[in-house]
Amino acid sequence: MAKRDSAPPAPPAPIEGIELKTALEERYLAYALSTIMHRALPDVRDGLKPVHRRLLHVMRLLRLDPNTAFKKSAKIVGDVMGGYHPHGDQAIYEAMVRLAQDFSSRYPLVDGQGNFGNIDGDGAAAYRYTEARLTEVARLLLQDLEEATVDFRPNYDGTLEEPIVLPGAFPNLLANGATGIAVGMATSIPPHNVAEICDAALHLIKTPGAGVEKLCQFVIGPDFPTGGIVIDSREDIVNAYRTGRGGFRLRAKWEKEDLPRGGWQLVITEIPYLVQKSRLIERIAELLTDKKLTLLGDVRDESAEDVRIVLEPKSRNTEPDLLMEQLFRNTELESRISLNMNVLSGGKVPRVMSLKDVLREWLDHRREVLQRKSQHRLDEIARRLEILGGYLIAYLNIDEVIKIIREEDEPKPALMKRFKLSDVQAEAILNLRLRALRRLEEMQIKTEHDDLVKEQAGLKGLLGSEEKQWNSVSDDIRALKETFSKKTPLGKRRTEFAEAPEIEADFDAVMIEKEPVTVVLSDKGWIRAMKGHLEDTNTLTYKEGDEGKFVVKAQTTDKIMLFSSSGKFFTLDASKLPGGRGNGEPVRLMADIDAADTIVALFPLVPGTKLLVASTEGDGFVVPADECVATTRKGKQVLNVKAPVEAITCVEVPPDADHVATVGDNHKMLVFKLAELPEMSRGKGVRLQKFKDGGLADARAFKLASGMSWTDSSGRNFNVTELAEWIGERAQAGRLPPRGFPKNNKF
Repeated sequence: MAKRDSAPPAPPAPIEGIELKTALEERYLAYALSTIMHRALPDVRDGLKPVHRRLLHVMRLLRLDPNTAFKKSAKIVGDVMGGYHPHGDQAIYEAMVRLAQDFSSRYPLVDGQGNFGNIDGDGAAAYRYTEARLTEVARLLLQDLEEATVDFRPNYDGTLEEPIVLPGAFPNLLANGATGIAVGMATSIPPHNVAEICDAALHLIKTPGAGVEKLCQFVIGPDFPTGGIVIDSREDIVNAYRTGRGGFRLRAKWEKEDLPRGGWQLVITEIPYLVQKSRLIERIAELLTDKKLTLLGDVRDESAEDVRIVLEPKSRNTEPDLLMEQLFRNTELESRISLNMNVLSGGKVPRVMSLKDVLREWLDHRREVLQRKSQHRLDEIARRLEILGGYLIAYLNIDEVIKIIREEDEPKPALMKRFKLSDVQAEAILNLRLRALRRLEEMQIKTEHDDLVKEQAGLKGLLGSEEKQWNSVSDDIRALKETFSKKTPLGKRRTEFAEAPEIEADFDAVMIEKEPVTVVLSDKGWIRAMKGHLEDTNTLTYKEGDEGKFVVKAQTTDKIMLFSSSGKFFTLDASKLPGGRGNGEPVRLMADIDAADTIVALFPLVPGTKLLVASTEGDGFVVPADECVATTRKGKQVLNVKAPVEAITCVEVPPDADHVATVGDNHKMLVFKLAELPEMSRGKGVRLQKFKDGGLADARAFKLASGMSWTDSSGRNFNVTELAEWIGERAQAGRLPPRGFPKNNKF
């Protein structure tokens, strides 16, 4: 017999066309929503992400209450992964470890036994070695979970159920904070003090219209598990809580310890939140080796159970505040903790909330939990009252009930028909054990019935009165505040508040010993610093073919200012100039001065003074000396000039000066009021004097009442007080100077 052919294959399903852009958008949006809803952002009501909520739920199912024995972490992680959280076991364990670390969580939710890591940054032992159970804080979060206070949903495979949110009798979101990075958004909430949160919540219940400013009188700021000092202003803190965005500058706490013979050392007792102590000390040691911490001599770790980092100054003459300021600026002894209260509102909508919004949602959740708990109890009472009614009928007719049960094939319908019982009552009587018959006494049943009726009336009154509900919520919050009051070791505030000292200092200059020096710059640009203030400069020697140009008295702590013909200022440290032995070094090795430029002026910087700068074209202005300091080798352009115009003069403006004298190459002088010159930080300036031929030769600022002075080529000093015929307005041509004025047109 021939083999029968198999049935032809079914035709392939038609291919549905879809644009790649649309497909990517749909799939990426689904991924983003999944990350936001189920992984990264906490729920504002219980302050937990799904992994933390599942951990606590599983530990509750394992009956790991605070007063029970510990259980292996491997068992907990395995049950969470197998039943509720199908992700990596290491990620689940790390989440549990963080909940157990008292330096990471302000109010730990897990009580760990074994090595759960330390503040140095060492990781926890493997989960097969550690054990855990719930803390009292976690018990509060889970309280009344079995009384239908929240909704449940199926787990990932539909075989179990998990709570969507916990009842949350503890303000966990603010108390322990949260961090998370989702797709396109993130959250960062620092921990706070529970007693302060309770005070703010009670005030909000009493005064629903209270603003964030008023609430911040109760919640004064974060309270980190590792302590520290917040140095932000109250205005900045209030603004952060009002907008839900901001940050806090957190500094380590330190104290000074005196040592014998006038010595001292600094001891750091608290470090900023989430800073690893060992990494912090390594960083300080690296900077010390690289000579970037000029005030610090040594660092060592003397910590045991408490933090104790010892800092030794390089010199006992160093100011402690100055040393700490240098460390704050260069290390994680000062860190910034961001505030971004981006959370799931109602467990569904991610949005940035203010402090008031967060407290409002938590309070509304607590009221809803109270309502659901009360309704659940009412339903239980109604069922019990119904059963008690059946028991009373059975007690009064016990012989007949027994007879029906013994004789009838279907006793349930017979009982319901004979005594007009409900299905629940009949089922309860049939399930009654014989030993319970002796307890069916009329008085007992009526007493229980009356108690339940009284409780029922109270619960109905509670559900019917919003005021009573808020009073009940307030009572719970007061009890919570009492449990975690600031008088308790766990509730005591750890983080302090202070204003950061205003310290403006050049840390390199602090370590330089102040000594007098004489800075010498030759005509060909060789610079050196001679020790002491030289009175006789004729003994100075130069390279062959070179001669002296500037000789300036200064201190080793001064900044030496150079003004070039290109209109640029250059800044050198007097302490870093080559010594007086030999002829020095070319200044162009220390500053990027063009070869075509000449040095117009050299002087030590005097903070707070003003300078008069001018070009050969006759343009100039007044500039604050502090604005001329250059921070790089390239210098700082102050006077704008274009070739062939050059900067020609830079002189200090005396504090009492009221007039300016200018002289041109044409040997004409003009005196005008200083007020006619603008004060600028950079520019071309305005015309000082008008020239028909040549340009500006020199300029000076002086006090008119004291007269104008100059020195001629023979070294004779002149002072002229009668200047009426040379006084005019800015930008005039001027006239020939007084008799005796130098032929080189220089003052």
